[in-house]
Amino acid sequence: DHQAYRALLNPLLSPKRVDAMEAGARERAVRLIEGFKAKGSCEIMNDFAFPFAVGVFLQFLGVSDDRRDEFLGWADDQFHGTLEKRLAAMRTVVEFMRGLVELRKREPADDFVGFLLQAKVKDRPLTDKEIMGIAVLLFEAGLDTVAAALGFDLCHLAKHPEDQQRLRDDRELIKPAVEEFFRAYSTVQMLRKAVKDYDFDGILIKAGDLVSCPTMIANRDPAEFPDPDRIDLARDNNRHTAFAYGPHRCLGSHLARRELIIGLEEFLDRIPTLRIKPGTAPMTYGGHVFGIENVVLDWTTEG
Repeated sequence: DHQAYRALLNPLLSPKRVDAMEAGARERAVRLIEGFKAKGSCEIMNDFAFPFAVGVFLQFLGVSDDRRDEFLGWADDQFHGTLEKRLAAMRTVVEFMRGLVELRKREPADDFVGFLLQAKVKDRPLTDKEIMGIAVLLFEAGLDTVAAALGFDLCHLAKHPEDQQRLRDDRELIKPAVEEFFRAYSTVQMLRKAVKDYDFDGILIKAGDLVSCPTMIANRDPAEFPDPDRIDLARDNNRHTAFAYGPHRCLGSHLARRELIIGLEEFLDRIPTLRIKPGTAPMTYGGHVFGIENVVLDWTTEG
């Protein structure tokens, strides 16, 4: 069943489709950075990472960028709000997607939802429930993960000026550096429910318990990665598990990579040497996505 849906969706986020989205994503990154460049400081998650990721997703949906702040509010409530706010935000996202589906039924367009309405799986059209499931899943998968990755990457560069300078001096190093950051700062923590009681090295996992499977643990395996706790921007043969493996490999991996590369390229092009603002401290948080917040950067502006 999974393979049938996966084969249907693969073309939506293929390297060719991602290439077509690059100009819009790069323009969005430039616009955001230029908006705070002269201030000499920014809080990277709220000022750049989330607006950038949400904007790219709106571009993918074919929705006007003037709804970005609205989407940002939903994302913030969903990932950082109380349980009540999270549930309310999820309902809002579902209702938005439902409205978009109904609109495309009346007014067809060559966009993501239009594609789903025309698509077939196993020689039949997708049901409304399947369309909603796919649309909401992509909303969930494409926002917090990319934003968190950007936050971790820029936080690392602010804390390690030698790595920051290496990327400024050698732009070709950005692509392998992004892979190393994916390895070192993986953000996805898959949750699975135990179906039976199980003793794991003396720890009793009971049927119904939730088990967290953080990808960053595999990415620090010394049997696979020499000196795994060292961040090596030029690491070779970097077979990290940030996007998983096999038939369930992340559908959006090509887009995520491109967003990270664009974000770092434009940031390093436009912002001088950056650091963590004195008196502030980034904070990490857990959940389905391992994230970071309060990443306040500053730099010296000219004049």
